[in-house]
Amino acid sequence: MPSIQKDPVKDASGALGDIGTLIPLGLGAIGLAGLAPIPVLLGFAAFYIATGLYYRLPIPVQPMKAVTALLLTTQVSSQSLIASGVLIGVILLLLGSTGWINRAARLMPRSVLSGLQLGLGLMLANMSIGLMATSLPVGLVTLSILIITLKMLPNMPATLIGLCAAMTIGMLLGAPGLPLPVMDRVTFALPGLPGINDWQQAFSLLVLPQLALTITNAIVLTALVAEDYFGEQSRRVSPARLSVTTGLANLFMVPLGALPMCHGAGGLAAHYRFGARTGLAPVLLGTCLLAVAFIPGGLSVIAAIPTAGLGALLLVAAVELAMSRRLWTVKPSCWPVIAITALVTVWADPFFGLLAGVASETVRAAWVRGKEIA
Repeated sequence: MPSIQKDPVKDASGALGDIGTLIPLGLGAIGLAGLAPIPVLLGFAAFYIATGLYYRLPIPVQPMKAVTALLLTTQVSSQSLIASGVLIGVILLLLGSTGWINRAARLMPRSVLSGLQLGLGLMLANMSIGLMATSLPVGLVTLSILIITLKMLPNMPATLIGLCAAMTIGMLLGAPGLPLPVMDRVTFALPGLPGINDWQQAFSLLVLPQLALTITNAIVLTALVAEDYFGEQSRRVSPARLSVTTGLANLFMVPLGALPMCHGAGGLAAHYRFGARTGLAPVLLGTCLLAVAFIPGGLSVIAAIPTAGLGALLLVAAVELAMSRRLWTVKPSCWPVIAITALVTVWADPFFGLLAGVASETVRAAWVRGKEIA
């Protein structure tokens, strides 16, 4: 594995590579679920900066998808949201500090992990197409510019060029952005403490579905993808350390009003695909979020980005995640396992995809042993 080439311009471009996930899900919770903007922005900013300084690689920070989706579609109180962050934080700290998560990761067959990666990439692609459909001309033009820049002008900041084009075309066509509030002054208010009912709702409705996604995608797959991209230089990015940093962020920041957060394989693929190679990328993005939080009207800058342009960014990242090099080098006998895992992941969720993958891998391994004995 060659040494990482430092390029601040590429890191700056790569820093924005994952905003196709961050803005629609994370900041969408501000506009659609009514969360206070300042604590949410500061949570992402602090976690991004700390992540970049600690791992020294473009490890992403993302909103927890299952929690955010339920927040946007069901009646979840802010107190239940706090309780979910605390519970998830404690569980992940326990898994990481004891090393249990490392042992669990070593037991997962690579064919199953490849299937999970493919399935999650397909899920992100489906989401990206929905975002692009809000203004198809903006989405298609942005996607074309991104592909051309990445293929023909690899030294240019593709993300910055694509976003500028999306905003320009979006203004001409009146393409919609996210309904984010305009902050005329910096305000900060702590949410109330959870009650017994809030803890019960959080555990059953938010924590259980989120843990399956976090452990598979945000921890195990993120460590695996980091190893694929950076080799020996990713040795700090172990499942145990990802579990601990995620646990700490949620345990201490969510009670202050932040959205539950994690790392993510898709986010790492996005940052890497658009040029990020060092920890400078997450530090830069965290710093930008700080500026948005403290500059009056800062959210209006983000609201000016057309949703379709964000969808184009997300689609490029989804393809990068799904089409891993491991997918093309596995034994042919592993292809059914990968397909079953991916299909169940898309149809149900990553937890059931994991179960289906392990079951099919067990059958495959027994079949291979039977052939060898015969």
